[in-house]
Amino acid sequence: MTVPNPLDRIRPDIRAMHAYAVQDATGMVKLDAMENPHRLSPTLQAALGQRLGAVALNRYPGERVNDLKQALAAHVQLPEGYGLMLGNGSDELISLLTLACDQPGAVVLAPVPGFVMYAMSAQLQGLRFVGVPLTADFELDEAAMLAAVAEHRPAVVHLAYPNNPTANLWDDAVIERIVAAVGAQGGLVAMDEAYQPFASKSYLDHLTRHPHVLLMRTLSKFGLAGVRLGYMIGPAALIDELDKVRPPYNVSVLNCECALFALEHAEVFAAQAVDLVAQRTLMLQTLAAMPGVTVWPSEANMVLVRVADAQKTFDGMKARGVLVKNVSKMHPLLANCLRLTVGTTEENALMLAAFKESL
Repeated sequence: MTVPNPLDRIRPDIRAMHAYAVQDATGMVKLDAMENPHRLSPTLQAALGQRLGAVALNRYPGERVNDLKQALAAHVQLPEGYGLMLGNGSDELISLLTLACDQPGAVVLAPVPGFVMYAMSAQLQGLRFVGVPLTADFELDEAAMLAAVAEHRPAVVHLAYPNNPTANLWDDAVIERIVAAVGAQGGLVAMDEAYQPFASKSYLDHLTRHPHVLLMRTLSKFGLAGVRLGYMIGPAALIDELDKVRPPYNVSVLNCECALFALEHAEVFAAQAVDLVAQRTLMLQTLAAMPGVTVWPSEANMVLVRVADAQKTFDGMKARGVLVKNVSKMHPLLANCLRLTVGTTEENALMLAAFKESL
């Protein structure tokens, strides 16, 4: 008698997938995941520890979550008539939005290359994902996007602003025409502003023009990657519906208290962002001067570069104790590209030296 394999109960498409890979960074200068490299000062760290030590861990999250929502609403100057929804990072919000829109034949659409969770969340939920290639210089292909919207009538269109891994902001007029086209056929647009602390502008200024546009942000790039706290902004009626699929107590009391603490010291994190933008400028200048290296403008805390041999350069940097991200196999447009996170002055110096020696 054949013994049944319990793995057969797992969906075949999931068994065929690759899990989201996190590189081992033990003992490395870690510049692969767009983390804010700055830690809190010892004084603030001690104050945060004292606050977390007083949290009632025996209770489910309660009114403190509402305090956080109010603090975030004040932080972003939430428009009148708009609501706010919390997630365990932006990843969960992307998944919940996909879940809420999972109707027969629904399509999720996004430019590619882009954030991998847009496609992964669609696949896990059983929705069809349509990726529309960017141009060779990583701009939106307006004609292709508009044609795809007309053909597939997507339930959700994801637009990252700035984009990951290309780090650029797209043309505002092109975005507006795509947003209008999606709205005309009844779809939703999710503007992903994960890297907003480092960008020169935000879509928040245009949000109220369109009742079908949602805006996502995260405190990960703000400086709390380990806390896992994201939030979604949109018309209150729309947020109320999406919030129905959110698991109860999805944001822990510790996440909540950390986020409140950070917002109370927002000026500290704003200063860190200013420093990283300055470091990014120096990185871009240094990389642009290197022969055989193509570097693209950045509005995030990462820089995309193309080299002659991405794997060789990646391996050389890793051997020199510096970990970056080899994105060259993510999409054909990213051939021989590496993504470099902006770190501290010292980390960037080590990274640039290792990069140059590994070309």
